[in-house]
Amino acid sequence: MLPFAMPPIRPGGPEPSWNGQAFVIDGSVERVLIYDAGPSGWNDDLTHLHEEETAGGSHFIDVASRSRAIAAIRRHLTVRKPTLVEVGVSGGHFLSDLRQHFPDACIIGSDYTANTLESIAPSFEGIPLVRMDLTHSPFPDSMADAIVLLNVLEHIERDDIALAECFRMLKPGGILVVEVPAGPGLFDDYDAELLHFRRYRLPGLVQLSKATGFECLARSHIGFFLYPPFWLSKKRSRLRGSNRATSAQSSRVRNAIRASSRFGAVGTALMGAEAFANRFVSLPVGIRCTVTLRKPVEKS
Repeated sequence: MLPFAMPPIRPGGPEPSWNGQAFVIDGSVERVLIYDAGPSGWNDDLTHLHEEETAGGSHFIDVASRSRAIAAIRRHLTVRKPTLVEVGVSGGHFLSDLRQHFPDACIIGSDYTANTLESIAPSFEGIPLVRMDLTHSPFPDSMADAIVLLNVLEHIERDDIALAECFRMLKPGGILVVEVPAGPGLFDDYDAELLHFRRYRLPGLVQLSKATGFECLARSHIGFFLYPPFWLSKKRSRLRGSNRATSAQSSRVRNAIRASSRFGAVGTALMGAEAFANRFVSLPVGIRCTVTLRKPVEKS
């Protein structure tokens, strides 16, 4: 049983219930609960490109970002059996991390594309999977102790609404872990191909979060030591062409992904050094911005 009720997938329809393995809707058994997510440019091909980008979840930056998110939950959440929600599960790599590190938690995965969830469902028995649009989330108020958005917010045009929905879904005292690409001036064909609406400045992300009502517990960057060559590569990419998606652009994006994956050992070492430094200071620049936010506890 879920510790909360999910609404019907259509107005006036029966409420779905979770039996521990699947959703039951008026006698029909559904492994993935599919809500209407509306039109979007995002599709399964882009999900596959994202998987290629992260080398199937093993890319050193992706590993570092997941490790940071796990550490943030451990540090700032004290609930014994929390409800943890990942929005944008893609290949399910962070869901696996959550299952490993929080075996007593109620873990829920969601994504925009139903096929993505259907494809990973056999590997995540016992974990509810929900297809939804975060700006129109079906989840009820105050249902989660922690929500994680790893490289999701940049894909949403109304990121302010998405953050407001996360705020609504969190219990008082609950935390939100967000990671987004850094550097608005570095937006290039790579970002356009992945349907990014924007790259972020860390102060702007913090300001947007506070305007939503969140308290900021931690802020920093990921990819600090890799930033100089990354900055140069992005600037060169901007000089090569426009931000319009073309077949040549797609080829450049995939070549960039493969090139970055060749430096796994060095990258892993640098990310380890960065994680150690980040224990003492907030890193001023990087490839991605990261924040850990909290929904304030209501004062009596």
